[in-house]
Amino acid sequence: MIVNSTEVQNNFGKYLMLAAQEDIIITRNGREIARLSALKDPLSDFGETPGTVMEKAEAYGYGGRKASYEEFLELTKDNEERYEYIDGEIYFLASPKTAHQIALTELFVIFYNWFQGKDCTPLVAPYDITLKRNAENINVVQPDIMVICDLAEKLDKNDYYQGVPSLVVEILSEGTRSKDLIKKLDLYMSCGVREYWIVNPLNKEVTIYLFEDKDIRNHTTYRKHETAPSYIFTGLSVELDRIFKY
Repeated sequence: MIVNSTEVQNNFGKYLMLAAQEDIIITRNGREIARLSALKDPLSDFGETPGTVMEKAEAYGYGGRKASYEEFLELTKDNEERYEYIDGEIYFLASPKTAHQIALTELFVIFYNWFQGKDCTPLVAPYDITLKRNAENINVVQPDIMVICDLAEKLDKNDYYQGVPSLVVEILSEGTRSKDLIKKLDLYMSCGVREYWIVNPLNKEVTIYLFEDKDIRNHTTYRKHETAPSYIFTGLSVELDRIFKY
């Protein structure tokens, strides 16, 4: 199916459902710029059957023909929907579920209180973070929580942050777990993030990665009833019973 970008933007939910059945070719000014297709889940050990459609209308990539960074900007400008752009693929971010939002709220309160009076600032989504693997590979993500320690120095003239957060938190959902566990882990590690928290409300676990020299230096998984401490911020810790209430 071939559809122009204006039609897709105005009826995104409709085309998300159709993409589970067939690829949607997206055009602008008569030129093909992207393909909307359902992703396949490589993580069969998380309970999905290999080859089944994943993302469940929560996060879809414009797969197949990859979009350029300029095409991503053009496709998403003046659009109130939330998107991420990773390694040439565009991902739609839909409204999260209750467990996700409870974990996000509790975590951000803990982070906000702990960082009061300190040099670093915790921020919460939606907030674009632009990460560059190199000059040609530009990515735009919206972590659930990010801790930024050079905010004043890295704001551009339009009030957008152009640096790399020290710590990033992603809260998994059924639709975004493969992206968060694989694509984003590699992206954050490669682009200079020092610590990455993966919060899993489904299994009530938190895994914390410490990155050094674009590699995993250490990682630990904490489970319900345990307390998860930060590697890089001494004294910052989270009781998992507080963020996993249901």
